[in-house]
Order: sequence, then C-alpha cells, then structure tokens
Amino acid sequence: MLNFIKRLYYFLKKCKKGKYIDNLVHNGLKLGKNVFIVDTFFFDPSHCYLISIGDNCTICPNVRLIAHDASTFNFSGYTKFGRIDIRENCFIGDSTIILPNVTIGSNSIIGAGSVVTKSIQPNTVAAGNPAKPICSTDAYLLKIKGLAEKNKKVFGEDYSIKNLDDKKRMELLAAVENGIGFIC
Repeated sequence: MLNFIKRLYYFLKKCKKGKYIDNLVHNGLKLGKNVFIVDTFFFDPSHCYLISIGDNCTICPNVRLIAHDASTFNFSGYTKFGRIDIRENCFIGDSTIILPNVTIGSNSIIGAGSVVTKSIQPNTVAAGNPAKPICSTDAYLLKIKGLAEKNKKVFGEDYSIKNLDDKKRMELLAAVENGIGFIC
C-alpha cells in the first residue's frame, strides 16, 4: 500500500509539473527539444515570455530564472526586465539563479549555487556569486575524463540509486574515501 501511495504521489507531482510548464509555454516560454528539468524550479511566471531555453539542456533542482527586478520600484516607480536566453546543450547546476538580461552561450556549464548576473560566452564553465568564467567546457571535460581514467573505478548504471543494495553502497563509499568518484 505504501509503495502505491508513493507512486501515486510522484505521478501527481509529475502531472502538476507538466501542467505548470505547459502553462508557461502557453504564456510565451520558449522551450527547446529534449530539455530535462529536474524536480523543483522557478521560471518567472509573470515574465516567462522573456525566457528561452535551447535544445538538449539540463536544468537542475531549485534553479530560478528571474526575468524582472522590482527592487527599484518603491524608489523610482520602475521595474527592470530583460531576456534570459539559455542556448543549446547547457547544464544549469542546482540552485542557480539567472537574472534579467543574461545569455548563457551554447555548450556551457553553470556551477551549482551560482548567481548569473552577466552573460556567459559559449563553451564556458562558470560558477560563483556573481558567476565568473572558470575555464572552457572542453578543458573541464578533458580534466574530468583524465580524473575518471586515473580513478580506481567508474561505476555503471547498476549503481544508480534505484539499484543500490548495502554491498554496492559500501563500494561507492569506499570509492570516495579519499576523493571524488565517478558513475555513468
């Protein structure tokens, strides 16, 4: 019975998320193909027509796309607003905030917890508050590939959360005893 309730809960949550996204698209959000939006997010509903997300992007949990800034309204009577354009093949890390008038160039990675206040060039890894370029995407991926090849073991899909048992969990914990591990 408990498994049924869990499945029903996640099914309803997925339906609600789909309906919310459909409403944003209806109101002008431009959403490319194969966009993976993980869990919770906030895409400025009153200004969603200013937001576009290209093909093959991943938007991690708790990402906030805020296309307006009302901080000056009480003082000046004006609210600023601007486009947010996330180009194709981007990865936007967990809890990132992207503010108005920002373009994230194609093939870019934005690190978790970043606050993006200025545009990021294509093929760039950027992170921080405010987000700043760190290196090229190619250089970062080459570094990660080298670390993975040098590492003790790269774990396969059979080590994903849905397939874990105590033995596999212990293997994963051992793999990160002195650093980072890798899983496909």
